[in-house]
Amino acid sequence: MKKLRILLADDHELMREGLKTLINSQADMEVVGEANNGISAVELAKQLKPDLVVMDIAMPELNGAKTTERLHREMPGLKVLALTVHEDKGYLQQMLRAGASGYVLKRAAAEDLIHAIHSIVEGGVYLDPAMVSKVVVGSSRKRSLNEALQRSDLSERETEVLRLIALGYSNKEIANRLVISVKTVETYKGRVTEKLDLHSRVDLVRYALQQGWLHDEE
Repeated sequence: MKKLRILLADDHELMREGLKTLINSQADMEVVGEANNGISAVELAKQLKPDLVVMDIAMPELNGAKTTERLHREMPGLKVLALTVHEDKGYLQQMLRAGASGYVLKRAAAEDLIHAIHSIVEGGVYLDPAMVSKVVVGSSRKRSLNEALQRSDLSERETEVLRLIALGYSNKEIANRLVISVKTVETYKGRVTEKLDLHSRVDLVRYALQQGWLHDEE
């Protein structure tokens, strides 16, 4: 079995040790390197060519967002998962815009982190449930949403599916929320990706963020 090669980027040695023990205990993944700052993370990523980087946000020399942006630019195929204590949605937006495919809080359960890694490597996006609950489409953004709809020619239902995808819901969860079949969800998703010329779940999330559709519930 080919193992997923993972690079850890965190300036706290105890955190890296805990993550390494957890990840190396999985049959299908292994830690191939550790960095204690952003510059080192970039250098090691180029040298080791991992499948995924688990990235802290607050690091010396180069923070997580700037490091992720640089990796996304120089190694576009590399996946990045943000692992942080920060629960402010602003950090989530920064990391996604920089190129991260996931955002997990350090207080999350171990199985959630492993699930996030698998989801991202398989091409998905993973948002910590605690973060998903903080972002919704609010009435104060209704005008910008309507303008975006007119420009993109999306239907209301297509927009709702896109919004729920951006919030991290699976096709099955979207189907349950909207009382439609999973196949119908996939059809709407296909129409959205075609109309907006977006080719991945990460692209859909970034599009929703750029349109200002996601903001604090308050």
